[in-house]
Amino acid sequence: MSATTFAPTAFAPTAEAESAVDQRLFRDVMGHLPTGVAAVTGIETETGKPAGMIVGTFQSLSLAPALVTFSVDRSSTSWPRIRTSGRFSISVLAEHQTDVCRALSRKGDDKFAGVDWVPSPENAAPHFRGAAAWLDCETVQELDGGDHVIVVGRVLYMEAGSTEPLVFHRGRLGGYRAPAAA
Repeated sequence: MSATTFAPTAFAPTAEAESAVDQRLFRDVMGHLPTGVAAVTGIETETGKPAGMIVGTFQSLSLAPALVTFSVDRSSTSWPRIRTSGRFSISVLAEHQTDVCRALSRKGDDKFAGVDWVPSPENAAPHFRGAAAWLDCETVQELDGGDHVIVVGRVLYMEAGSTEPLVFHRGRLGGYRAPAAA
């Protein structure tokens, strides 16, 4: 049996396809899918200051090699600051970390004021104490994703905590509860 090589194709939607979907309805429909909340952080090379943002698109991509992805809006002012070093950290926020989510979601330079973080042992990027998990990565590739950029990162180091994750669902932040054992 021979292996098939996957060759990605360029995404080029037609004007007709772009106008066929109501953006507000699309957002509402996709809001029915709960997503995890992750903080993407890094140290800006030029200033040495931490930079960060929140994403709801973080996921695993490959086990071998260990790769993850997330998407970032092309208008983001945080991602250009994070990407300067070629490395970033991801903290999977815990259900009690809505304050971290709100702090990193706001505009401005001092998103880390009053937020409890420690530097990553791998790349000095902020890790948030009490997170459900965190990973240190190096950027492998950035791909076109329409009005977003899809970032692919290779995992260099990771740890998991024992808390439940913060979840975003239908416009609200909340926690996840595993069903009781039968």
